[in-house]
Amino acid sequence: MPRAGAACARPGCIAFLTCAWLRPGTPRSPEMAARGNKPARLQPVRDLQVHFTHRQQPDHPLKPGVHRIVRHASGSVRVVADAQGALLLAQFCLDQRGLWLQVANGIRGIHVNGRPIRRMALLRPGDAIYADGVEMLLRSAPSTAPSDDIQEDTAGLSEVCLLLRGVGGRHHGRSFTLDRSRLVGSDAAADIVIDYPAFAAQHARLERHGDRVLIRDLGSEEGSWINGVQVRDGWLQAGDQVVFDARHRFVVEVPRTHHSTTWDLPDTEPMPPPRAVAELTRVPVKVASWPWLLLSAVLLAAALSALLWFGAR
Repeated sequence: MPRAGAACARPGCIAFLTCAWLRPGTPRSPEMAARGNKPARLQPVRDLQVHFTHRQQPDHPLKPGVHRIVRHASGSVRVVADAQGALLLAQFCLDQRGLWLQVANGIRGIHVNGRPIRRMALLRPGDAIYADGVEMLLRSAPSTAPSDDIQEDTAGLSEVCLLLRGVGGRHHGRSFTLDRSRLVGSDAAADIVIDYPAFAAQHARLERHGDRVLIRDLGSEEGSWINGVQVRDGWLQAGDQVVFDARHRFVVEVPRTHHSTTWDLPDTEPMPPPRAVAELTRVPVKVASWPWLLLSAVLLAAALSALLWFGAR
């Protein structure tokens, strides 16, 4: 981890690997050269911001680059661009591939969604980061309509399966298909049961509309959280995170499908069958060698006996 206020220029450094594209003069990959030095088209970087839950500091927008979480001498925890004169706790690194959290060497007490982080963690909108007792929420405003790039990438999404995968809480690791409406609530008859007494029996309903999912509130007290923003009704698309009751986290995903490759071969005359070639097989000759070994052993024993007998005289 580079020291405060200094950039890491070592090729093996994590910050160098994840943020190398930000520095001018970085060599381009062969794939970019083949496209005329145009980078591969990835999902656009969302407008992210770090929101301090208890309003200790103003919201900090995250732009592509490195943003450091530091603790000043006064004890306050802030997100700054330069850590000069402060203790570096961790840092955000944002690029086209996503947002990473890197923990500084020797620092403990960094958590993401209640789980301790020792070195690195890949973040998504809606995650809660705890650093030195301060809670920060990674927010991104839910979009009411997908962008043009997303529409192009998900042109045939209505024909494939959308999943709601649990990443926190009771349903961690479990997936729910969104091919039909799903009821979220504490009622045992709900499709996604949130087992908490204060949670509404019918909290919200998830309805699929083409390549998106509409979350419709059914009269709950606090609503739901989409990408760290509290909403009543809102749209979900692939990659969005929705949180119920602050502990139950889900992410909308599109499972990858493997398509078989077919080859169109021209019609040609069938190949003639190969001629059968009679191969002479040599049968190994089995020689019974054990009689000669027995005879040798008898002669050797006789010689030793004669040597002992005549030698004794």
